[in-house]
Amino acid sequence: MPWYLYLALKQLFPSGRRIAFFTLASIGGVMLGVAVLIVVLSVMNGFGDEIRKKILETNGDVDVRAEGGIMYDQDEVMAKIRGLPGVVAVAPYAQGVVMFQAKNRPSFPFIRGIDVEHEQAVVPLAKFLLAGRMEDLDDDSVFVSSELAASMGVRVGEKVDVYSPLLIERLKKDEVLLPRELRVAGIFETGWNQVDSNTLICSLRLMQELYGLRSGVHGVTVRLKPGCDSDEFAAKLNALFSGSDSAVSWIESNRDFLFVIQLEKNMMMFIMLFIILVASFAIASSLLTAVVRKTKEIGLLGALGARPRQVAACFCFQGFAIGVAGAVLGIALALLALAFRNEVMHTFAHLTHSEDALLRFYQFANLPCSYSARDFTIVTASSIVIATLAGLLPAWRAARLKSVEALRSE
Repeated sequence: MPWYLYLALKQLFPSGRRIAFFTLASIGGVMLGVAVLIVVLSVMNGFGDEIRKKILETNGDVDVRAEGGIMYDQDEVMAKIRGLPGVVAVAPYAQGVVMFQAKNRPSFPFIRGIDVEHEQAVVPLAKFLLAGRMEDLDDDSVFVSSELAASMGVRVGEKVDVYSPLLIERLKKDEVLLPRELRVAGIFETGWNQVDSNTLICSLRLMQELYGLRSGVHGVTVRLKPGCDSDEFAAKLNALFSGSDSAVSWIESNRDFLFVIQLEKNMMMFIMLFIILVASFAIASSLLTAVVRKTKEIGLLGALGARPRQVAACFCFQGFAIGVAGAVLGIALALLALAFRNEVMHTFAHLTHSEDALLRFYQFANLPCSYSARDFTIVTASSIVIATLAGLLPAWRAARLKSVEALRSE
């Protein structure tokens, strides 16, 4: 090992003595910055993965929509799609907005008509049912999302009224279209707030009747095998249909929302990175103090033949060593904190009486977490680089000291 690197380690970790307070404080600052960054990024990754999972579960991989708004050749389209490799299941759907009334309370939820026979293979609706069974859904019944059912005060077995948009068209022709009285066959909860807050699910035949579609549908949902690229498959379908129908992957449909999630993660990383920057200023200040305090020793090294770059490397390497030690300890602290994250969250929720709020607004009882090798690499490399750069100014000052003037220093 070169003498200047050995000397740098001896200054940080002197043998036979306690570790210097400067070393502990500098390493501690980097350690806390790295730990906070990794904890925040891992939790944000967990939230992102959960949200992507919910979107994929409730929407399928690819959505094939009719170019003119209504698709009447859905059987032919579904047959073509089933013949492609990677396809697990295909199901038609029709969707829109209706007026929903229960106990004289009106609401305007999103409604989706499904083919009960084929839908389960695409969207596991039975998995989300809190009450009722898939077999109970017929042309005179409807499934209600959990939050909508709670706000409207409806339960399984009760009667509700659904007003079709066709009512307005009939009124223009001086005709009267009565609301459709339906039975609540079940209540479902997906864990995806956008769906649970304002959604009805009915049979495809009922939806066709409510919207006057006759035998048509609005589109077809495709479920792919795990590992298949939904964007590539959507492009393949668009080439196959040649503009008659359009295929959109779940990523493209939710691109803006997914971009916001990624932007939030990047902004959190950028903000939390300032913790390490603050620690780097502490490192630079401490090393500058050491340069001033050890002016004579630096002059003596120069008199013994040490080159300016070797003297500079001695102090620069101290910043590098602090960065490495802080990064390693920070990763260990982050992994420990993430291992007990749920216990900490439950304790905090219990003390603040917010357990119900977590379940209601965030749909989780445990804090999600997902590790990313890329994030670990970026955080570790950034902390080491910043700590090393913090040692450049003291190193530059030490290198500029002339041996004669340094030895005369009092």
